[in-house]
Amino acid sequence: MANLKEIKRKISSVKNTQKTTNAMKLVSSAKLKRTEELAKKSRVYAEKLTELLTEIAQKMQNANADGLDNVYFRDVQNPKKVDIVFITADKGLCGGFNSQTIKSVSRLLEEYKAKDVKVRLRAVGRKGIDFFKFNNIELSDEIIGLSAAPDFKTASEFISEVADAYVNGDTDKIIVVHNGYVNMITQELRVDQVLPVDSSRLELNSVSTSELEVEPDDDDTLLDALVKRYVEYTMYYSLIDSLAAEHSARMQAMDAATKNAKEMVKELNIAYNKARQEAITTELIEIISGMESMK
Repeated sequence: MANLKEIKRKISSVKNTQKTTNAMKLVSSAKLKRTEELAKKSRVYAEKLTELLTEIAQKMQNANADGLDNVYFRDVQNPKKVDIVFITADKGLCGGFNSQTIKSVSRLLEEYKAKDVKVRLRAVGRKGIDFFKFNNIELSDEIIGLSAAPDFKTASEFISEVADAYVNGDTDKIIVVHNGYVNMITQELRVDQVLPVDSSRLELNSVSTSELEVEPDDDDTLLDALVKRYVEYTMYYSLIDSLAAEHSARMQAMDAATKNAKEMVKELNIAYNKARQEAITTELIEIISGMESMK
């Protein structure tokens, strides 16, 4: 009977786990819907901002015989210093969501070190921070709580410090790495060069049909302001995109865990029934043997 009690205890434990994972799946599903809606609205703003930035940059490029001459668009062929900003979750239980970002950052770190490029890591999210600290890899900056609750003001302050280092020549390139949201079952690793602005992404060589009129003296001032906002919003949108992907990954992980728990309960029930049948058979044999010995 001890075996039966042990199996029964395991069934009860797995059922409790199944309830927990199912509840976490439902919570992640609800959070995903809210974050997905926020991501859609943010994407529209980001697209309009990029469109306006493209128009101003296009006009400056057309007006300057030497092309676009702006600090935010300078092309550094052989960077000596690179800042990598990466985003991970503050919590686990989301499958390979965090590990994919960490592996990508580690890969970039090795690639740049092989080229003798100095890399500074700036981490958002507890999981990434814990990993690199455990492996004795220095972090130039870190923040916990922002990836779980994206805030534009905090995100702007965080990335503005890196952008200022770029303008001052303390770094040659800024890269943002995060796991982004594609749909409810798919996440996609994104490695985006934030500064210098990748002119190929802005399609500056296309023919401009915009009716936007800007005074020549205002070009640089307006472009600088737009790029700053572009960088800030890129960081903020990356946080929202990452959060949506995190909820998606956790929902999938908890769904798989719930299904596994259900299968385990089924197997344990079969094992319980077999053990119970064996116990009954043993008792019957003992009773029959006792009766036979009394004859």
